[in-house]
Amino acid sequence: MPALAPAPAPAAPAFNSAGYRTVPDPAITGMPPGVPYIIGNEAAERFSFYGMNSILVIFMTTALLDRSGNLAVMSKEEATGWAHMFKFGVYFLPIAGAILADSLWGKYRTIFWLSIVYCLGHFTLALDETRAGLAIGLTLISIGAGGIKPCVSANVGDQFGAGNRHLLEKAFGWFYFAINAGSAVSIYVCPELLDNKAYGPRWAFGVPGLLMLVATIIFWMGRRKYVHVPPGGSEFVNTLFSRTGAALIGRLASVYLVIIVFWALWDQSNGIEWTLQATKMDLNFLGREWKPAQVQIVNGLYVLAFIPLFNYVLYPLMGRLFTVTPLRKMGMGLLLTALSFAVIWEIEIAIEAGGKPNVVWQLLAYAILTAGEVLVSITGLEFSYAQAPPKLKSVVMALWLLTVAFGNFLAGWLAFQIPWLKSMGLNLEGSHYFRFYMLLMLGATVLFVFIALAYKGRSFIDGDPAQEPDAAR
Repeated sequence: MPALAPAPAPAAPAFNSAGYRTVPDPAITGMPPGVPYIIGNEAAERFSFYGMNSILVIFMTTALLDRSGNLAVMSKEEATGWAHMFKFGVYFLPIAGAILADSLWGKYRTIFWLSIVYCLGHFTLALDETRAGLAIGLTLISIGAGGIKPCVSANVGDQFGAGNRHLLEKAFGWFYFAINAGSAVSIYVCPELLDNKAYGPRWAFGVPGLLMLVATIIFWMGRRKYVHVPPGGSEFVNTLFSRTGAALIGRLASVYLVIIVFWALWDQSNGIEWTLQATKMDLNFLGREWKPAQVQIVNGLYVLAFIPLFNYVLYPLMGRLFTVTPLRKMGMGLLLTALSFAVIWEIEIAIEAGGKPNVVWQLLAYAILTAGEVLVSITGLEFSYAQAPPKLKSVVMALWLLTVAFGNFLAGWLAFQIPWLKSMGLNLEGSHYFRFYMLLMLGATVLFVFIALAYKGRSFIDGDPAQEPDAAR
């Protein structure tokens, strides 16, 4: 008598006890109904983060107070070092948020409750302008922003099923569009508030706090529209430490090692080294004098223009010449990032020679850097999500964010070492600093080419693993 075939595993329920959908509706062929709420939330949250971040170094070097209300500002090296270390915290803590979401709380509850912590951090910065307030506020923001980061991007992918998975790339494009729409507005507004004596730090940090509150409310309003993938519990742990999990992390680690260098360069443009360079430039452009912290607004504006340009023009044109894969996009982006630092290096040489270059040269550098960002960052989000098994989506997104963390750790650690390195005969001040990072990025790009050629990926979309060894390369 032939053996009976094992009974098939029961299908996961489509709805949980609270009435929330737990799996994508396969009948939906357009954008999922929860995506507009996620994108609206992301735009407001990014306003809050980038607005605060745009003025952080300027605040630390010009407006920080002691307990008696007297100025107690930081040096340039101290401020840039701590700004990078703050970003290290923001991008390191996603691993904790991912584990919390994937094993215990689920993404929705993790995002909602840590968003409240995030709000408290902003309001602490607004109410206490001392080093103690700075430390407490930035710690709370690190916990809140870091904890929700991997969950928000993974939550985008969770909304897609068999009927609309072809729209995932466009959804991540619009997700990134929201990031830069929010950041572009806040990078203009917050420096204006900080510089205006009628408002000052209280409003400059308080307005981002209000926008984070708005972001939390928008996210809560969409709760009935989302797919709420349940946490994996022990299954999450088993998957993480399985052969599949170990192999996945090993494959991604080789790619992410180089991406760390990319973020060490990119975040210098985001309110830190490039902003300090702008303080020494001619900021007259389009008939007005811009504030140094406002120059970085062009990054967001460029992204808004470049996303449709790349998606609908450049990628199809390149596709006629060669197969456009995620890793090929990322390799091109790394090369452009090195080129942007070549421009910044030349600007610094001109400043050291006694000149005062016009800010238009930094705008050129931002254009090149942003093109690299579109190729590396947006592609990296999509690539990381696709490579992750269903129970490890948030964890893999957190690993992607760890590249940002360690990139900032590298830049922050090096900033603290500059005086010591100079005493040892290695000068990394001024133009030497930017030349060092340009060469580092060029070397990392060459290494990435060999890594990409050897990479064999595996795609997991909607829980359906398919071996696609050449799809990523």
